[in-house]
Amino acid sequence: MSVRSMTGFAMVRKATAQGEIVFSLKSVNHRGLDLQLHLPAELEGMEGEIRAALKTGLTRGHVQVNVTIERTGGPGAPVLNRALLDVYMRAFREAAGIYRVEGQPDLNSALRVPGMLSAGEAEALPDDVAAAALEAAAAAVAALNQVREREGAATAEEIRQRCQNLGGLVNRMEEIRAGAAAAFHKRLSEKLAELLQGAPIDPQRLAQEAALLADRSDIAEELVRLRVHTAQVEEMLRGDGEVGKRLDFLLQEMNRESNTVLSKTGGLGELGLTITDLGLAAKSEIDKIREQSLNLE
Repeated sequence: MSVRSMTGFAMVRKATAQGEIVFSLKSVNHRGLDLQLHLPAELEGMEGEIRAALKTGLTRGHVQVNVTIERTGGPGAPVLNRALLDVYMRAFREAAGIYRVEGQPDLNSALRVPGMLSAGEAEALPDDVAAAALEAAAAAVAALNQVREREGAATAEEIRQRCQNLGGLVNRMEEIRAGAAAAFHKRLSEKLAELLQGAPIDPQRLAQEAALLADRSDIAEELVRLRVHTAQVEEMLRGDGEVGKRLDFLLQEMNRESNTVLSKTGGLGELGLTITDLGLAAKSEIDKIREQSLNLE
């Protein structure tokens, strides 16, 4: 199964002897699967079956499900409620006389009164209509998933590009980190010389202190984990299942690693400022990846 977006729209039509079933699905982002069904009265008894058919192909998203039956006539065609129309007409003329208002009743308005048009006597749902409704549900899910897969492919490609950018930033931070020990030694030597005001400095002690500071500010582990997590993103995009949720957890870890990098750049002077800029750029890429991952099923 390809990576899917959670947003999309699809509509299918299925002809029956009773009329044409129109089945539409509109999906947007959601943490789980939320199906909102709007069914005609004839299909309300099939809600459970229709839900089950939809769940076979959908796992996440807020999905608006609209089903209508466009009748072609025959049994079940709309029937005019003559008694209600008579009441409506008498009430209109009575009100016009009481309030001395001139005018004629609007038939279009009258027909929109609840109960003015009905399907006539209730009948058992024909087997062909029930079967067609389930076939339409399956076809609508398939059509929706085609749309969501196209959008998902575009989203996955953007995430891959962001991961490449992130990898380039990690490479640059790694290059700068390689010169950290020498930078710490120089910075510590300058500070000690300033404090001791010309007194001799033990080179061995200076080297030890510089090494200790460098170790405390070393970002090697964080950079390694960022590389590993970036590779995991690619693996997830090639895998199956609910990619969006798993990506969200992984990106939280990546964000923590970038925050740790930023917290360790205080003692490197100009090198530290450069790493800070790169770390902020890395956080920006991670945030953009996360924004895109929220669209994935």
